[in-house]
Parts: sequence; structure tokens; C-alpha cells
Amino acid sequence: MSEFWLISAPGDKENLQALERMNNVTSKSNLSHNTKFAIPDFKVGTLDSLVGLSDELGKLDTFAESLIKRTAQSVVEVMEDSKGKVHENLLANGGLKEKMKCLKIDLTSFVTHFEWDMAKYPAKQPLVSVVDTLAKQLAQIETDLKSRTAAYSVLKANLENLEKKSTGNLFTRTLSDIVSKDDFVLDSEYLITLLVIVPKSSYVQWQRTYESLSDMVVPRSTKLIAEDKEAGLFTVTLFRKVTEDFKVKAKENKFIVREFYYDENEIKREREEMNRLLSDKKQQYQTSCVALKKGSATYRDHKVKVTPLGNPARPAAGQTDRDREGEGEGPLLRWLKVNFSEAFIAWIHIKALRVFVESVLRYGLPVNFQAVLLQPQKKSATKRLREVLNSVFRHLDEVAAASILDASVEIPGLQLSNQDYFPYVYFHIDLSLLD
Repeated sequence: MSEFWLISAPGDKENLQALERMNNVTSKSNLSHNTKFAIPDFKVGTLDSLVGLSDELGKLDTFAESLIKRTAQSVVEVMEDSKGKVHENLLANGGLKEKMKCLKIDLTSFVTHFEWDMAKYPAKQPLVSVVDTLAKQLAQIETDLKSRTAAYSVLKANLENLEKKSTGNLFTRTLSDIVSKDDFVLDSEYLITLLVIVPKSSYVQWQRTYESLSDMVVPRSTKLIAEDKEAGLFTVTLFRKVTEDFKVKAKENKFIVREFYYDENEIKREREEMNRLLSDKKQQYQTSCVALKKGSATYRDHKVKVTPLGNPARPAAGQTDRDREGEGEGPLLRWLKVNFSEAFIAWIHIKALRVFVESVLRYGLPVNFQAVLLQPQKKSATKRLREVLNSVFRHLDEVAAASILDASVEIPGLQLSNQDYFPYVYFHIDLSLLD
């Protein structure tokens, strides 16, 4: 299970014996795996300040967990083509490779082998300062996360808008990746080439009648250059002055002239923009992105459902580049992994602080308690595990212990609901961050 219970009990002889009894029962019954959870001695300050910190840490705990889940979800979105590898990139060290002299630490291992980071969060500082450092760190990560994911969302949206232009039927989709310069009569004062959409059922009629739809149509000038499931795209060349008449006659025969002006510079610009957006999007995940073929009208992950005909220089429908992708990580994925790790590590430190503060408030001064991390072995055993804990530590708070069995009993001064309060200090850690 990816669930942990972080508890504490007073450190006197009686309660240490109670902890030992708990270990024996949970071990023999295979209810949970238990380990000591080391928390340094902090400067306590006044009890009033601890009460305020307790409330602040509760809010910070919720914020940190939310931030971690949002960061993890961003990793999923960036790794949309490799979602099966997401979990192996959600680590407690930024996911740096061994060649960078940093071992990969999975989340469970980090929690079960937790050690307070004295360099980053000095225990000799006042608790308020430690909490402030954590809060500022998480706030900065959230600010950067919003900025980076917003930029990525804009990039994806722009790419999707361009891709929409390259999908759909011949009436609506862009034609820049279908037509070529050879399909048109260009730079002529008298002649113009039109593009006409003809239903597949009317191909024969088109071939038989297009020359007579209007005067001054160039004989044998039509050519089928592309088709989809319903229609084909034909060229036809005629004199400019009969263009409007031809359009009207074509419409009467259910042939639709598609408005299109061949501009080589505009087509080049559109293709380059698609290439750039695809490259930028891919580079957020991998620095070595797919090399797009120069001048190609198709792009990786972009399948055109229109079949170009009669021009071998143009790629076929759905063609994709098979060039091998690089192994490097892109800047966004790298940032997400590093800052997911930073936020996760900060979150577990916040849990440790909450245990310390609540233990002092619950058990009093001088500071003397033992924190233990329990990992329930299976979901079905959690109810039994809770019964064991309540039984072992019932003596710490008889009223609270009784209220667990009788939900109608209220604990004076306690703002939490009864179901969240136990005779011992308890905090929940759930590593199911993508559920």
C-alpha cells in the first residue's frame, strides 16, 4: 500500500512499553510494517506560538499536497506519449541520473528512511522561521509551476489549432499540405486555376461536363490531386474573366469551388510554424526531438486524412517520421521532476513538524515523545490496525477513546471532527498522488 500512518506517543517508560506491545501485535498479525520516525529537537518557544503554528502547518500541509498532485499531473501531461513511465519519474530527488552522482530515491523509500535536512531547514532556528522557509519555498514552486504550465498550455493550444486546420474534410481543412506549385497556373494575366470539390459519385459527370460549364475553360486542364472519404479535389484552369460565371454553374451542378490562392510564402510560413510548434512541444519533454524532414508536409503525431495523388514528392496520408528520438530530457519535464521532488520532500518535513508541534501540545513539556511510521499491509487490515492502536493507547485520552466508539460524545475544546481525533497524535500520508 502507498498509505502511511504517522503517529506519536509520549516517550516515558509506560508508553514506550505500549509502543512495543503495538509493534508485537501488528507484526504478528501482519497488520503493518513499523519504523521509528526521527524528528530533531526544535526550539519550542511558547505554547501560544505552537497553537498558531499548528493551524498554519495544517493549511501548509494541505497546500503542499495539492501542489505535489498538480505537479505530478503536469508530468503526466508532458509525458503524454510515455504515460507508462510517469511513476518512475516521480522521485524524491528530482530524478537525477547516477552519472550526476545522485541515486534515484522512490517516494516510499524516502518516507520510510526519512532524515531531517539540517542544511536546508536548520533545526536550531525558531520553529516559525523553519515553517516560513517551507512556505516560501512551496509558494515559489507554485508560482513557477503556474507560469511554466500556462506557457505549455498556450503552446499546445496553438498546435491544436493548427492541427485542426489540417484535419476534417476538403471543405474546411487547410490545403497547404496537399497542393503544390505545379498544380496551378501562376503569374498569368489571363488564366487562373481553381480548386473544385466534387462528390465521389459525380466524378464521371465532372469529367464529362466541366469544360462546358462556362466559356473559356481550358480543355483537359482538370486533375484530381487529393480526396477524402466523400469527395475529391480537382483543379481546373480557365480565363479569369469567366471565373464568377463558372462558380455559379459549378454550384448548380453540386460542384463547389474552394476559395484558395496559392501563396508559396504563406504555405512555407504555415509549415514552418507547425514544425516549430511540434518541435517546441516535443522539446519540453525531450531535448533531442524528432528531426522533421525539410519541406515535408506531414508532421510527427499529425496524421492527414487526405490522400495526395499523382505527385511522388508529396508524402502519403498518415506518413510519420521514424527517426530515432534522443534520450535527453526537455526543460519543462526536467523542471517538473526536480520541483516535484523538492515539494514532496518539503511536504514530508511539514508532516514531521506537525507531529512535533501536536505532540508538544498534546503531551506537554519537556519535549519527550516517540514518533512511529506505520505502513498498513493491506486495505482490509486498516480497521483492525486502528482498533489495536486505540486499545494500546486508550489510556492517553479516555474521553477520546470512548468517543471513537460513541460518535455522539463531544470532546470539549476540540475543533476537529471526532473521526479525525485519536488518543495518540496521528497524521495520514497517502502517496497515491495520481489517483
